Amino acid sequence: MSEQTKTNLLGLTTPQMEAFFDSIGEKRFRTAQVMKWIHHYGVDNFDEMTNLSKALRAKLKDVAEVRGPEVVYQDFSDDGTRKWVLKVDGGSCIETVLIPMDEKRRTLCVSSQVGCSLDCSFCSTGKQGFQRNLTPAEIIGQVWVAQRSFGPRTDTKQRPVTNVVMMGMGEPLMNFEPVMSSMRLMLDDMGYGLSKRRVTLSTSGVVPQLEKMIGQIDVALAISLHAPNDELRNELVPINKKYPIHMLLDTCQRYLDTLGDNRSITIEYTLIAGVNDQPQQAAQLAKVLRKLDCKINLIPFNPFPNNDYMRPSRNAIMRFRDALIDSGYVVTVRSTRGDDIDAACGQLVGQVMDRTRRSAKYAENLIDSVQIVDAGQNQDAV
Repeated sequence: MSEQTKTNLLGLTTPQMEAFFDSIGEKRFRTAQVMKWIHHYGVDNFDEMTNLSKALRAKLKDVAEVRGPEVVYQDFSDDGTRKWVLKVDGGSCIETVLIPMDEKRRTLCVSSQVGCSLDCSFCSTGKQGFQRNLTPAEIIGQVWVAQRSFGPRTDTKQRPVTNVVMMGMGEPLMNFEPVMSSMRLMLDDMGYGLSKRRVTLSTSGVVPQLEKMIGQIDVALAISLHAPNDELRNELVPINKKYPIHMLLDTCQRYLDTLGDNRSITIEYTLIAGVNDQPQQAAQLAKVLRKLDCKINLIPFNPFPNNDYMRPSRNAIMRFRDALIDSGYVVTVRSTRGDDIDAACGQLVGQVMDRTRRSAKYAENLIDSVQIVDAGQNQDAV
């Protein structure tokens, strides 16, 4: 069997791995053995899987492989954040960020696509344009790479990655099946054994796919809302023109209703100075969310090149937070982590090739708008 037709075992769920062993005439109990080697111990060499017979190891080398994304660059922030630039099939690159929350918890921000098609105005990834969806092996491979970066594991109860958020490059629900498969692996005890409360899918609001998710999987849900009304959200998150706020929030509540325990949704709200950070907008947000079981995560905007948005002052952030707390909401303000290595929220661009030239066009438009304003100011002066 040629290298090109080997099965990459890294992205296979338990049922898929069982089907693979069926297809090569091996017993299904091999599934647990091999999955533990791959996901618990980070092993990619069949010769190191010592509880397999030599004959089986030889067979696996002929028909299968364990191949994660290639690490082409990594950087560690002063605050302990780790960022990887990973090369995937076809030569494109994605980024993955691991954020230490405290001494025991580390959250990995995982990408689902190369680039993103949604073009949210405040997100640097959106300015890159969209190239393609990631495969399950490329998605779960980010968890695999991060875990392996801590060296060989002797105690599999100690997890280097304790939480995963699908909040990296791309819109997860636009790559539905690979993302669902990858999250099942994250939850699977033979995979990464993470709690359903510690795997979070973040979406900008692809309502039909969110509807499809209901009943398929039980993970935490985060909604990238960023505006308290449709008029502003249409500008910041263009998909809102197709799936407005009321439609999105109604679907979120239906998702919650199927989970059967005390669960809530996280509302992600990026605060942009003079755009969506005013007291009246906090009041609007409190009103629009009143029927949804939710908590609110405020994210101060992280500046990036070719964008004229600004980060709000600390006073503006605290004023917005306090208004929501006074309205009865649980509110957190996300600490900016890893911005010294461009790993902060909204900065996941790295070395991804911009084949659509969206970022270049965006920069050109920004320059043109500045020139028009300057010309108008000069005319006024005359």
